[in-house]
Amino acid sequence: MPVRIVEKDDQDILNLCTQYLSRVGDPSASAEAWRFPVIDVFRGTPLDPNDPDNEVIFVYKTSPGTTPQVGVLGTFATLYEAIPLRPVKFLGEDTGYFALSVAVPKGQKHLYQYIVDGVLSLDPINPQRDVLENGKTWSRFFTDGYLQPVVLELWEMKLLYRLTEQILPFRTAGAEMFLQQFYNYIDRQDKDSSKAYRLDESVGEVNAIDNLLAREERHRLEDYRICLKQIDTLLRKRNPDVEPSELSKEVFNDLYDAMARDPGIAANRIDGWDYGAYSNPPFFLNILRRHAVTGAFAHPRYGGNVGAAGWAYLSEKYFEVMDVRHSTLFDWQAALEKPLGTNEDYL
Repeated sequence: MPVRIVEKDDQDILNLCTQYLSRVGDPSASAEAWRFPVIDVFRGTPLDPNDPDNEVIFVYKTSPGTTPQVGVLGTFATLYEAIPLRPVKFLGEDTGYFALSVAVPKGQKHLYQYIVDGVLSLDPINPQRDVLENGKTWSRFFTDGYLQPVVLELWEMKLLYRLTEQILPFRTAGAEMFLQQFYNYIDRQDKDSSKAYRLDESVGEVNAIDNLLAREERHRLEDYRICLKQIDTLLRKRNPDVEPSELSKEVFNDLYDAMARDPGIAANRIDGWDYGAYSNPPFFLNILRRHAVTGAFAHPRYGGNVGAAGWAYLSEKYFEVMDVRHSTLFDWQAALEKPLGTNEDYL
C-alpha cells in the first residue's frame, strides 16, 4: 500500500522546530531530540476508524540558503524509492528546514535513513538507532501503543516484571482475577494485537518502561542496564540452581526492601552489590517506581495500560454506593474519545 502523505502547514512545522530545535546550534544536542520525528495525532480520515493512524513528521535541518535534495527512505514505505522532503518557508523566505508528514498505523516500529544529495545519512536529530544483523545502522521510530521491546532484552524485562510486583496493586488474588476477566472480555482483535509482556497478570507496565527508556527517559537506560545486571548477578550467586526471574516472591520482597535502605549506613549495604558500579540502589528504585506507575496508569498510547486495563482496575476499585447502585469515582471513559472512551465531544 502506498504511503499516505499529509499536507502540513509551514507554520505548524516551524512551531515544532522553534520550540525544540532552535535553542542549540547542533540539533542532536537538544535535550528533547527524541521528539523527532514527531509522532502526532492524525486528523485525517483513517483507514480503520477503530484504530486511527499517527501522523509522523520528519524534519531535516540545513543552513538557510542551501538547496540540497533531501528524501527519506524507510520501512514505512517502499525501500527502493525515497520520498522527497519539501523546503519549509517563513514569509516566503528559506528557513533551512525540510519536512515531510506521513500517516503511519499505530503500534508499529520502523527504520529509516535520509538521502541528502544522493548520500544515505542517519537522522542527525533523532538519537534512536537500530543496528541490524549485517552491521548497518538505521534511525528508528515507533508509533503510539507499540507493544514489543525496543531497548531492553527479555531477561531484563523478566526481572523488571518481578520488581514491579512490589510497586503496583495488581498482585493480589482479587486484582489478578479482575485482570484475567477483563482480558477475557475485550475484543478478540484487541487481544490479538496486545502482545505486551505478561499481559495476563499485569497491564503492560514493563513494556511501557521499555518505551520510555527508548525515548523520553533514554538518559536513564544506563541506570537500568547497570542495576538489572547487578540484581541478576547477586541473585544467581545466592540461588545458583534457579533462574532469577523464577525465584519466590519472598526473595524479591527481601531484595526490594534491602535496595530501599540508606546505603550510607554500613549495616544497610547489600551483600554482593557492587557499590563502585552503582552507589545508590534507592535512587534506582525511585526511578523504577515513577516509571512503573506511569506505565500502568498513563494513556495506552505510551505502551502500557493496555486496553485501559489500569484505568478499568481503578474504576472497579473506587466507587460510591448510591441507593442500591454502585457509581464509580473514576469514570475515565467519559473523559476520552472513541474508540477507547465514550465521549462524543472530546478532541
